[in-house]
Amino acid sequence: MQNCLNLLGSGLTPEGILQQLINGVTLGSIYALIALGYSMVYGVLELINFAHGDVFMIGTFVVIGVTDRFALAGASLALVIPVLLLAMLAAMALCACVGFAIEKIAYRPLRRAPRLAPLISAIGVSFFLEAWIATYVSSRDFTLPTLIAGSIPLYGDVSISYVQILMLVSSVAMMFLLQLLVRRTLLGRGMRAVAQDREAAELMGVNMDRVISFTFIIGSALAGVAALLWMLNYSTNQTIGFIAGLKAFTAAVIGGIGNIPGAMLGGFLLGLAESLGAAYISNISCGIFSSSYQNVFAFAFLILMLVFRPSGIIRERVSQRA
Repeated sequence: MQNCLNLLGSGLTPEGILQQLINGVTLGSIYALIALGYSMVYGVLELINFAHGDVFMIGTFVVIGVTDRFALAGASLALVIPVLLLAMLAAMALCACVGFAIEKIAYRPLRRAPRLAPLISAIGVSFFLEAWIATYVSSRDFTLPTLIAGSIPLYGDVSISYVQILMLVSSVAMMFLLQLLVRRTLLGRGMRAVAQDREAAELMGVNMDRVISFTFIIGSALAGVAALLWMLNYSTNQTIGFIAGLKAFTAAVIGGIGNIPGAMLGGFLLGLAESLGAAYISNISCGIFSSSYQNVFAFAFLILMLVFRPSGIIRERVSQRA
């Protein structure tokens, strides 16, 4: 009992709260990167691509496949960094190809069908990708060895690891680059035109098929970046795409689906809700429910948002179509 009381008291210290804030923001940065793909596709097509999480899952297996070809355990950063860059580029390339194939095969023929049809198709694609990986690749868990060690002390026992810094910097950089693409390029103007009025955009000469394909390609490539960052800290299997994708979709809804900054904000808030909520329930239960209730806090946050602000924190700027 005394040990339980000690655990309860230690978890409420400022150091413990600050550490959980750091952990939550870094976890949320990965959710945010995946959520960007959901928001992009929904902003242009008003389609929830439930196969997007499984595209992320495929990216994690690409990262495992590339890094396994090199003896990285205990290797110097001079070898680790180039291999990780190669793994990221390979994951981005394959995820982009998978995203393009999904759009062309599963969604494009149903573009003018009732909205329920592409939704069912998206769920079917998700199940197909999971089954394919489990059958032809593996159904066991995979992890990477510690490739980037070390941390920076911040306050007391609180520290932030180099991997967590990499996660934060990468996710924020990708958001800014995506914002520049959407706001400053011809392709971005085409995306915004199709999102506002598909028929009018076609009449003005916008190639709708090209715009939609590139939307899937860019969103899937971002999932490839998220796959690398995920594997630096977590494990993967054939079902990881379902739960990660579901949480990323939750982040997109919380922030305001169809809105790029909203997806980032929703990812960070969801990560904080998970981290702080899991830490709190762990302390009051003396560590018994440390991970069991992590998802409860995430989806309870979603329910509260849907009840009190269904349009998200940052309201969607894409006009709604009937």
